[in-house]
Amino acid sequence: MTATTAVVTTRQGTVRGRTEGGVTAFLGVPYAAPPFGPRRFAAPAPAEPWTGERDATAYGPTAPKAPYAPPFDALIPETSEEGEDCLNLNIWTPEPGPGARLPVMVWLHGGSFSNGSANSSGYRGDAFARDGVVFVGVNYRLGTDGFLHLPGAPDNRGLLDQIAALEWVRDTIAEFGGDPDRVTVFGESAGAVAIGQLLVEPRARGLFRRAVLQSGACHHFVRPDTARAIGASMAERLGVPHTAEAFAAVPLPALIAAQAALRGDFARRPDPAVWGDAALNGMVFEPVADALRLPGPDLGVDLLVGSNREENRLYMVPSGRLHTISESRLARGAQAYGADLDGYRAARPGASPGELLQAIVTDWFWRIPAVRLAESVPGSHLYEFAWRSPRFDGELGACHALELPFVFDRPDDPAYLPLAGEDAPAELARAMHGAWVSFAASGDPGWAAYDPKGDRTTMVFDAPDCRTETDPRPAEREVWEGVR
Repeated sequence: MTATTAVVTTRQGTVRGRTEGGVTAFLGVPYAAPPFGPRRFAAPAPAEPWTGERDATAYGPTAPKAPYAPPFDALIPETSEEGEDCLNLNIWTPEPGPGARLPVMVWLHGGSFSNGSANSSGYRGDAFARDGVVFVGVNYRLGTDGFLHLPGAPDNRGLLDQIAALEWVRDTIAEFGGDPDRVTVFGESAGAVAIGQLLVEPRARGLFRRAVLQSGACHHFVRPDTARAIGASMAERLGVPHTAEAFAAVPLPALIAAQAALRGDFARRPDPAVWGDAALNGMVFEPVADALRLPGPDLGVDLLVGSNREENRLYMVPSGRLHTISESRLARGAQAYGADLDGYRAARPGASPGELLQAIVTDWFWRIPAVRLAESVPGSHLYEFAWRSPRFDGELGACHALELPFVFDRPDDPAYLPLAGEDAPAELARAMHGAWVSFAASGDPGWAAYDPKGDRTTMVFDAPDCRTETDPRPAEREVWEGVR
């Protein structure tokens, strides 16, 4: 297949992409200025203009980050490119140039606000472009640079980056064939949690028409007192004052090493007395917010939201924890999460303590927040991903992040093999990817909206057949009524 080049002119300058198989990719296009030097820990500034043609045929730099800790480093491949110009995005389009007015999908990757990038091969947008969508993948600041509370700097700098990227899309995407009035923002895990915050952020209003939240909603953030305590702990570890100015003077390798050590301490001992809100959320870097805010019926954004049936198995099976949970540990966990343990025992006769705890955490962290969000915005569509991975002798199940190869229609991508295994069902990828494309184009993914006063229709993505179900596992859903 012969590749050619294509050129698009933006407000900042001209970019040269690569066309192959009817799809053109523009990679590493800056949407904001490099967040280093005098801009370190500041809100994003506009991208600086350039002269001549800018080569956009190779990925740009990624946000500084430490690698995943074992065993996740072997399960979720990381992609890192050094360089300061890390506030960039990747675009795949079937029709570059103004006039096409195609639907646009903007991807926010996951990674616990500390890892991940839009440069992973698993996040290539060519399948979306093949199906008539202009796809945009966003790189944003992570960890200390993006989400640590620092006096003298704005909070939630990673979210501000995302807003800047969406503003760039609004102003520029028509030049790549996209319709700025038909933008869908979608994300998984931390990316979905970020969208949950963007839904109620006034500065993001009007920047997207639709949103897809995969395994994340509005419920996970840290309150200001917790954010201050985590920031102070990081400063103590570095031996510097807890200020943006002092942190900016720390060499980047030392900062990344301290960030990894802080996360390690947190993972070994997630004590609420030490870590506050973050202890239950499981993330030391998170958006800062005063309180839970759910959007209301006047949101003006179409929502598709859901979770995977056995999300927490990702964190319990590869580590071996699923089979080491004792009855006393189960009881403490159920109490910490506010769960009705008797209700879960009744619904799952014969389940081990580990299986019960993973079900409780899956519901508390992922499923119930998705349901609450769908309940808050009439007309929302709800899904559940239920296909079970064959990996780890089948115990990995329908775990966190397993839906990604199917959403991107890349079931054979090497990035996904550690979780999905070989021979992931292609028909499931076609169904799930097709639903996302349909939703971006029209607001209708192909099944009825979720009605909390009616049948609570939920699309279950599974193989060999996808199906709609009425209120899956209602007894377990009902035990959370009145809990946050």
